[in-house]
Amino acid sequence: MVNYRFARRVFPQTIATAVLALAIIAWAASAADAQVVNDDDPITVDSALVRLNVGVVDRRGRPILDLGMNNFAVYEDNVKQKIDNFEMTTAPFSLVMLLDVSGSTKQFRQNLQLAAKRFLDALGPEDRVCIVAFSKKVEALSGFTSDRKDLYYAIDIADGKGETDLYKALQFSLDKLKGQGKRRKAIVVLTDGGDTSMKVEDRLAVGRSSTVDEAVGSIKPEKSAILQQVLNAADRQFVTIYPLALPTGDPKRLPDPSPLQIALFTAARARLQIMADRTGGRLNAINNLEDMSRLYGEVAADLRTLYTVTYQSSNVGVKRPDRWRDIRIELDKPDLLARTRQGYYVR
Repeated sequence: MVNYRFARRVFPQTIATAVLALAIIAWAASAADAQVVNDDDPITVDSALVRLNVGVVDRRGRPILDLGMNNFAVYEDNVKQKIDNFEMTTAPFSLVMLLDVSGSTKQFRQNLQLAAKRFLDALGPEDRVCIVAFSKKVEALSGFTSDRKDLYYAIDIADGKGETDLYKALQFSLDKLKGQGKRRKAIVVLTDGGDTSMKVEDRLAVGRSSTVDEAVGSIKPEKSAILQQVLNAADRQFVTIYPLALPTGDPKRLPDPSPLQIALFTAARARLQIMADRTGGRLNAINNLEDMSRLYGEVAADLRTLYTVTYQSSNVGVKRPDRWRDIRIELDKPDLLARTRQGYYVR
């Protein structure tokens, strides 16, 4: 904050000049703030560089780990792109392990911590992990490190209660990943999908809907400005997001739910699916708490089977009304399937 002092006695003209100067400064600061917080605008990929994490499996779902750059073809808006860089599945990741420690997870906190530690054990030795816990407060419990002892301790002290700021925590995690340079990046988030501020918006959308169909149909999960901010920020860094959805967020498990409750839970789960699809990750639904460790292990295994493909977009300067760029990966072996992000927005 800038402090301004004025003499006790000044000429009227001096006062007018000072007031005008202050008004100009305030206007400029306001304009700058508007540019900073307007994160829901479509993003621009720096220098048209696009970086994709790509998973490849056979028809039975088994990962394929022995492919090379020549096995891949990348298409953006149906135009083939030249691959500039290719990383094998052994290239290390920088990832944020995002733990929901709000009041809804208190009863199974020990299960959560044990599963999180097993996830670390399944990662590669060069992978760097940052532990972030969130409830109403979002807190980094470690820096990015491959030291398992430090990470185990961070998981042990993860604690919280009360409300849930999921999307604030995701933005926080993406900000942390900015410092990891050109390393491959991912977020693994354990959550029921609920977010306190999002629920307020969804309740307003539902209004006085009296039936389940009306209530669910009144919320458009993909239209959420908060969600779009997260997705656009993930696009900037090409971060892959893996949500692990807790059973407490499953609308089918609600005892005698109202239309409003079903709508809120359905929208929350839908947003997790959108997040995974858009970034090339995978939504894993935890149906039983006993499955938590196994599903964490599957995510760790999936991370260790991702190739990374980088290309310079040939669409620079090409104008499209919706500003969305479709991405498609094709392989020279028709019996294999590739999974990556769906595309990205440009200005």
